[in-house]
Amino acid sequence: MAEALLLTAAAAAALAGLGWLALAMQVHWAQVQQAAPQTPATARALRIGGSAALAVSLALCLAADHPSMAVLVWLMLIAAAAVAIAMTLSTRPAWLRPLWPALRKA
Repeated sequence: MAEALLLTAAAAAALAGLGWLALAMQVHWAQVQQAAPQTPATARALRIGGSAALAVSLALCLAADHPSMAVLVWLMLIAAAAVAIAMTLSTRPAWLRPLWPALRKA
């Protein structure tokens, strides 16, 4: 039961991390935001947050399984999260607005 919760949290962290890394790119930022330009500080914060979330995802996988299986599961989570983010950006980019509170429109 604890392993399932750890792996669920790892999947959520991988999804958030790749979402933040995608939003750090000007093209994807413009898809999601459509109004305000991205500042260099925002892009840097998104890259740092995305990298940290992927590291947390790896740590959670390592806490759930032994290292050889954890790395395999982590890589598969990253692949699944990448597909999910890519599909979201291609169909419903506005769904990524909750990943960065500054993107919420007034």
